[in-house]
Amino acid sequence: MSDPMQVIDRLVAATNAHDIEALVECFAPDYVNETPAHPPRGFTGRDQVRRNWTSIFGGVPDITTHVTASVVDGDRAWTEWEMSGTRRDGAPHAMAGVIIFGVRDDRVTSARFYLEPVEQAGGDVNTAVADALRTT
Repeated sequence: MSDPMQVIDRLVAATNAHDIEALVECFAPDYVNETPAHPPRGFTGRDQVRRNWTSIFGGVPDITTHVTASVVDGDRAWTEWEMSGTRRDGAPHAMAGVIIFGVRDDRVTSARFYLEPVEQAGGDVNTAVADALRTT
């Protein structure tokens, strides 16, 4: 069995090196991405990984990422991520959240993706709760 964190460490290194080939090689051809908070964003296959990260590297040329915490349970790695950089228009780019990876044969086979943009402006917790309960 693969050590899931070795695969995740390889993914972080490829991301920080902006090495699209090494990054894509971290994923199995039949990789499945689930995004529970945004179900339509889920996808299958590493071709979409390539498209996503080619766009990200182009749009945030100095992006860096690191895993701030992790736990391994069998072939699963529960990881907390922080990503930051500067967009081409000069605006800061920051994302944070959790990704739960499934790993087999030294490749990521699945992910439950809970990474979201970091919101610097906006309301406090009371506003967020009220907004969540508001109907449209």
